[in-house]
Amino acid sequence: MSRVAWKAVGAGFLGGVVVGLIVWTQQTHRDRHNLFSEQPWRRLAALGHVGGTASAQNVWLLRDYVAWEKKPGLRRRGERLLRQMEQSLV
Repeated sequence: MSRVAWKAVGAGFLGGVVVGLIVWTQQTHRDRHNLFSEQPWRRLAALGHVGGTASAQNVWLLRDYVAWEKKPGLRRRGERLLRQMEQSLV
C-alpha cells in the first residue's frame, strides 16, 4: 500500500473513533435525561443503560433516581442496580 493510502486509512480510523465518541456522549446524556422522563418505558430503558456502567457518578444518579421514582417496580429495579453498582465499586 502506498503512503497516501495508509494516511487515508489512518484518517478514516481516527474519524470513526471521534464520531463514535461523540455519539456515545450524546447517548449517555440522553439516557441520563430519560431516567427522569414522564414515560415509564423510557425510564426503564435508561436504567438499563445507566446500570451497565459502574461509576461513582452513576451511583449518585441512581440514588437520586431511587428517591424520586414513584412506581414500585422501577424503584426496586433502581435499588437493585444501585446495590450491584456500589458493591462493584468497593
